[in-house]
Amino acid sequence: MSLETVVPGLHASRPEPLPFGRSLEIRAYLLEREQGNLLVYRSAEIERDAAEIEQLGGIWRQYLGHRHEAGAPSDWVSERFGAPLHVHADDAAGAAESAKVAETFDERHLVGEDFEVIPIPGHTEGATAYLWDTGEHRALFTGDTLFLPDGEWSVALLGGSDRERYIESLELIRGLDFDVLVPGIAGSDQPYYAMTDKADAEARIDALLEQLRGGAED
Repeated sequence: MSLETVVPGLHASRPEPLPFGRSLEIRAYLLEREQGNLLVYRSAEIERDAAEIEQLGGIWRQYLGHRHEAGAPSDWVSERFGAPLHVHADDAAGAAESAKVAETFDERHLVGEDFEVIPIPGHTEGATAYLWDTGEHRALFTGDTLFLPDGEWSVALLGGSDRERYIESLELIRGLDFDVLVPGIAGSDQPYYAMTDKADAEARIDALLEQLRGGAED
């Protein structure tokens, strides 16, 4: 098995080093669902997992957290599995520079009864979180809005980010019910997901909100 199981039904690809930060890695995640498997984020390493993915039921749709994740692997997934790429409408143009965007969205909504699409603008205009109820866990995918560069929860305020909207989105995330944080980026040789509970998540997000409100860049 080359995919690594995070919790039952949630499988992580091998890590791919980021070209602009070799100490950081990205992974794609396969969500095994009766209604159709989903792929969240992208990684070039996913091609090595094709046979295993097929055994698990293939990929029905793929979703990005924001435009910076778009790349050739998304087109490969579309062609190999017939899985259209979904991204927020506000990030679609930027994503389309690197991959073929099939469908867009602009509102919070459910896909089936278990997978919720939650726009969280701030990091980018179309940054999006995804909340998946596995039946045993509630996994929250936050892209770079919340990520784990050194094993600790962090934010990524870019030059083009909107600080006030970022704060509003963190406040929204603080109110969500989840027990697994699955960011889009993690540090090399560091934990790439985090088990949590409501009190722990609220405390960590409160610290990040204080940081952003105080004018810190990251």
